[in-house]
Amino acid sequence: MGPPWTRVVVSKAMIRSYLRVPPGWDERLSRAGVVAGAIAHGLVFWADQTLEDDWQDVSDEMMEAFTLSQGAARAGAPVVYVVDSADLLGRRGAGKAMVATGLLSAARDLAQETVRAGIPANVLATDGSTNPQTVATWIARLLDSPGTTGELIRLGSTHLARALP
Repeated sequence: MGPPWTRVVVSKAMIRSYLRVPPGWDERLSRAGVVAGAIAHGLVFWADQTLEDDWQDVSDEMMEAFTLSQGAARAGAPVVYVVDSADLLGRRGAGKAMVATGLLSAARDLAQETVRAGIPANVLATDGSTNPQTVATWIARLLDSPGTTGELIRLGSTHLARALP
């Protein structure tokens, strides 16, 4: 009889980030290796999907994104904004479109300002056809990939065969 087998469990390193995500997404992100932590380690900012076409709500959302992003940038931490693909094209209302395109612009501006320091800022656009675990995995990748910055990554299929900006 051979030697007894020993089971070794190797745990994946966790990526700690400040999570501003919809209910239930903290658990999905945890399975992908992203857990709640201080903004000094990273920021995941998910655009509010319940936002209406109210200027004050849009302004408040963008101000929160700016304040949190400023904290992440000062700490040298990566930033990932998550938006709905339809909002980038204005298909679900003006308020959601303003926030989605504003976050895309913010990511590109932040990337330009922090590229020399190696601080990534990106946008992940999803749609209803995207597997939630795929979204969580991409968030983890973007938080842990310093070479990618200022990019819009589209997940799902609703953008295919469309004229895109």
